[in-house]
Amino acid sequence: MAEFNKEWVKCAGIRAIKTMCQTAIATIGTAAVMQDVNWLMVLSASILAGILSILTSIAGIPEAGEPYGIDKEPDYEVFYDEDDDEPVDLHDEEA
Repeated sequence: MAEFNKEWVKCAGIRAIKTMCQTAIATIGTAAVMQDVNWLMVLSASILAGILSILTSIAGIPEAGEPYGIDKEPDYEVFYDEDDDEPVDLHDEEA
């Protein structure tokens, strides 16, 4: 499991707050007029979206950089076939 530092917490928190705001906007937007807004549903959906955002950030968050991000380079070297520039699977028996 990844070690979470201050940078990860900051990035995951910002992402969760943005997600909560987007959910609130979408939920409020479903009402025809402001009087029809179910504020308990807006709050509930927004909190749930924030929790799900934090849980998703555990898998990887690119804003936090390596090793916490999912956009880092692979730990292996990729070899290409000279003829057609296709990656070669070195574990393939026929290669």
